[in-house]
Amino acid sequence: MTPSPHSAPPDHQPPRDPLVRPVRRRTLLRLGALGGTGLALGPLSACAGPTGAPGPGTLTLGLNRSLVSLDNKLNQFDAAVTVQRAVREALTRIGPGLRVQLVLADRFAMTGPTTWSVRLREGVRYSDGSPVTVEDVATAVEMYGKVNGSFLLGLFPELPTVEKTGERTFELHTKRPVPVLDRLMANIHITPAAANRPEELQSGVGSGPYKVIEANSGAGEYTLARNPRYWGRAPHVDRVRVRFVPEESSRVIALRSGELDVVDTLTPDSAEQLTGLPGVAVQETSGVRICQLFYNFRKPGDHPLSDARVRRALTYAIDGEALVKDVLTDSAEAARGVVPLALEGAVRTGSYTYDPRKARAQLKQLGAEGLRIRILWESGEFAADSSVMEAVADMFREIGVRASLLQFEPGGDILKWRQGRGGDWDVIGNGFPGTTGQALTSLQGMYGGTPERERTRDTYMGYVVPDVLRRLEDAATETDAAARDRKLAAAQHAIWNTWPSLWAFAPKTLLARRERVRDLGLLKLNCYDLSAVRLEG
Repeated sequence: MTPSPHSAPPDHQPPRDPLVRPVRRRTLLRLGALGGTGLALGPLSACAGPTGAPGPGTLTLGLNRSLVSLDNKLNQFDAAVTVQRAVREALTRIGPGLRVQLVLADRFAMTGPTTWSVRLREGVRYSDGSPVTVEDVATAVEMYGKVNGSFLLGLFPELPTVEKTGERTFELHTKRPVPVLDRLMANIHITPAAANRPEELQSGVGSGPYKVIEANSGAGEYTLARNPRYWGRAPHVDRVRVRFVPEESSRVIALRSGELDVVDTLTPDSAEQLTGLPGVAVQETSGVRICQLFYNFRKPGDHPLSDARVRRALTYAIDGEALVKDVLTDSAEAARGVVPLALEGAVRTGSYTYDPRKARAQLKQLGAEGLRIRILWESGEFAADSSVMEAVADMFREIGVRASLLQFEPGGDILKWRQGRGGDWDVIGNGFPGTTGQALTSLQGMYGGTPERERTRDTYMGYVVPDVLRRLEDAATETDAAARDRKLAAAQHAIWNTWPSLWAFAPKTLLARRERVRDLGLLKLNCYDLSAVRLEG
């Protein structure tokens, strides 16, 4: 698609001990309908923060992962986007139908192969009354570029430079064409230049419809109030209370009792429990997120996992059909490509095949028998995460591979492990969102690693494959849409042949809300516009 002009520091919790006794597969699949909701129905009052039903003008959200800050540079799980963009805004955003919408900019047009002309809206201000300036945009781009370990940085083939051309106008320049820069800039949240820095910002000064009046980042709890200086249409809800409720069973109970208004990232079992209940509604949409059991590509050359043939042989151990049907209870589809097929430009590249006999035979042939695989993930990375991992460990046992599981509490040091700074591991459970609606940017974020970026550990799990990088760079700078699609398709097949994942799936997006919550427009990005939400009663 050729672009067209548009107009008019958190507290850390130590990781859990490794789980060394995964349940037997036949037991797990019998209990699979639980979908990871948890067997302990701990009361919500056990969680940090106030309890009790929300007031008539307060919307209370129950998140499954801790929102450690309202800055998205490093803290980027899907549901966080809803809250973060209510406080800080970008030049653009991805809206319904995965279309680009203008936010702080009222003009964003590609005026040359490597140049975009942008104009800020007149009168846009922050919650402290100061104006949004071109200098703020330039500083924001600079600060994002200095973040160590930000997945957002990997989405950009290169960060643009900002050239001021007027009081409200500027140009974005790149060395090579970046045809989707208008989509990429939706991820750069603007904040006052004087207060900006590479670290996650704990203050709540932004240009969004809400401002922060209370914050406890360690507990993942915030209270937002209407921003009286908001430049756009005023939000309908007076206050928004954000709470971290890690146990799904507790979120479900709190929603049923009216203590929470909205809960995110539900398993199908919980959705089924809530469907049809008086005063409760369940919303579902297809998603653009891919969840992967991704291999560690930082292994030394003589390690078995450095061999793509070994990585492929291990995939035959995974019964993806059983995982989707019995554990994820049909809330996801097994991946048929290296990014979700709902993304523009995504193509089918293959499928995962379950054949444990073939797995054993190929591992023996490759001299890779008796492997020990360490799998780690952060709680809440995807629905039913623990159940999926326990099933995978049991499937490995059937082919003579021993797996140990290491689960981190939200807010732990999972980033260090992703960067290879926390210790050695073999497979990581990880979700990657399609933040732009385009396959190209997700592909670049995951598979566009360079040796330079690997030196600072800013690649995706150490994935640096020169042939893949060359193909992605060629596609990313192609301005002809048809030619770009052909090159992108070839790049995806090349990625598939490297066998980057043990298994992968694309989850559906499920949330539940009290029926007093109206006009919640759930997007495929698993977020929604808080300012559009209404409360009745």
